[in-house]
Amino acid sequence: VQLQASGGGLVQAGGSLRLSCAASGRTFSNYAMGWFRQTPGKEREFVAAIRWSGGSTIYADSVKGRFTISRDNAKNTVYLQMNSLKPEDTAVYFCAASNMYPIYIAANYNYWGQGTQVTVSS
Repeated sequence: VQLQASGGGLVQAGGSLRLSCAASGRTFSNYAMGWFRQTPGKEREFVAAIRWSGGSTIYADSVKGRFTISRDNAKNTVYLQMNSLKPEDTAVYFCAASNMYPIYIAANYNYWGQGTQVTVSS
């Protein structure tokens, strides 16, 4: 699976962004999809994930109620809608595909996109 993330940018605190991750290659719908983020000097942090059917989602406590993950298997795309953004959300965001569980663990992801920078100014 090849993954291409997009949609990052610079936004003021309280604003919104929507990240997209387009997949190609293997059957997209066979994989759970996740978003992770990373800042310099820190480990990659789980943000949100969605099972292959789209019926089950999981979020990090830090983004619960503000971020929404969704997927469109017909378009081979997963989205991360980010609302009420905070400066601490600033990071490079990565999308990833997994066929292992649990899906909140980065080591269980087989494929990774290149990352998109999100910067939230105060």
